[in-house]
Amino acid sequence: MARLLIVDDDLSLREFLTIFLRREGYEVDVASNGQRALELLRAQRYDLALSDLRMPRMGGLELLEAVREHQIDTQIIVMTAFSTTDTALDAMRKGAYDYIVKPFKLEEVRLVIGKCLEKSQLVAENERLRKRLAQGASPRRASLTYVSKAMDEVVGLIRRVAPTPSSVLVTGESGTGKEVVARMLHDGGERRDRPFVALNCGAIPEPLMESELFGHVKGAFTGATKDKKGLFEAAQGGTIFLDEIGELSPSLQVKLLRVLQERVVTPVGETREVPVDVRVVAATHRNLREAVQEGRFRADLFFRLNVIEVKLPPLRERRDDILPLAQHFLAQFAQRNGRDFHGFDPDAEAALIALPYPGNVRELENLIERAVALETGDRITPAWLPDPGPPNWLTPRAAAEAAPMMPSDQVQRAIDQIGRWVERSGAPIDLEALIDQFERGLIEAAVQRSDGNKTDAARTLGLTFRSLRYKLAKYGDSDPVG
Repeated sequence: MARLLIVDDDLSLREFLTIFLRREGYEVDVASNGQRALELLRAQRYDLALSDLRMPRMGGLELLEAVREHQIDTQIIVMTAFSTTDTALDAMRKGAYDYIVKPFKLEEVRLVIGKCLEKSQLVAENERLRKRLAQGASPRRASLTYVSKAMDEVVGLIRRVAPTPSSVLVTGESGTGKEVVARMLHDGGERRDRPFVALNCGAIPEPLMESELFGHVKGAFTGATKDKKGLFEAAQGGTIFLDEIGELSPSLQVKLLRVLQERVVTPVGETREVPVDVRVVAATHRNLREAVQEGRFRADLFFRLNVIEVKLPPLRERRDDILPLAQHFLAQFAQRNGRDFHGFDPDAEAALIALPYPGNVRELENLIERAVALETGDRITPAWLPDPGPPNWLTPRAAAEAAPMMPSDQVQRAIDQIGRWVERSGAPIDLEALIDQFERGLIEAAVQRSDGNKTDAARTLGLTFRSLRYKLAKYGDSDPVG
């Protein structure tokens, strides 16, 4: 039952409204002036107050100011027999919900109060939702699953950048999680409660891209049967994520640059400019710096987008994250399929770690989804995973990435991996060839890091120059001296 307060210095009007509103089902209190009304409003909550404008001690306008000053959330309808446009506007500016003119009809009072109470209920519901959010009932935010140092540094950068309004360019191979990073940037900033809009620039045909980004008006082109807002307007106040920005055509690059500079968009077929307040996060798997040098991407747009770069390493360079990610996806897909799994057996873990992952995290996610769908037991086995073949982490390139020394836990994991592969395949390991391959990788890495200076490379490896020269000749260096 809504509680109302009637504020008027006319006793007969107070009594008349009290009788009428109680018959309508409301609880009603009364006050003869604004000062008494303020005392009641501060002491208990009222859903609505009907207040006269002209009263002794404190009038209706002064009451409105006091209610706003004390942050009282009661809606107020003012009543006056001296209505003028200025009086009404002044009351509305001071926070009145509406006003009615004396003498009034009871139906008019009934309708205005009904509409006002609907608004009060909405305000109260919003307040309850805000409290629930503050208590932890907030929507699930985007996050990354990782244990590696490389990703820890990436997430640290995301957390520092998220609260800023700066444009961000997220780079990395396909499938590394660039959209997740964009959502983390959005969720971690002041725009978190505003829209997050994502667009893959390579998925929309070029003739439609301008309309998709900036909107169009009815009749702008064949098929434009009504006005349509673009994604920049849809993201107003929030974040727009432009994935595969390197696919944008030169003409659209010019138009996007203007949006970033002027903070306005012009819908197709329109001459007016629409102001937009949007944070831009772009992403690409291409090397935009090379594209700029080759004239395929505008340098000025690149610098506008690349205020801060977040570079995501490929999964093969952070293998410590493979099993935590696999466990995360296993739990996700098991719940979705109504299954109960007890993890991976050791051979399955070894297989997952050994895979090359050209598709990165997205590929791993797809592998786990497939395994969950096909596995009949309560643990994931290698039966539904690709065969990784012989261990590939000791190729010359991988050895170079591991130089100068593998941590002991990685060595132990490599030994375990070799053992499991031998058990599965029955093929023996050529230890001498494997050691030679690893040594060659280390030497190549040392020479590369020394910019070809073999004296410095020998010092890095703890070898004499003569020993290094011998090993280079052994591995086929055509110019071992230098």
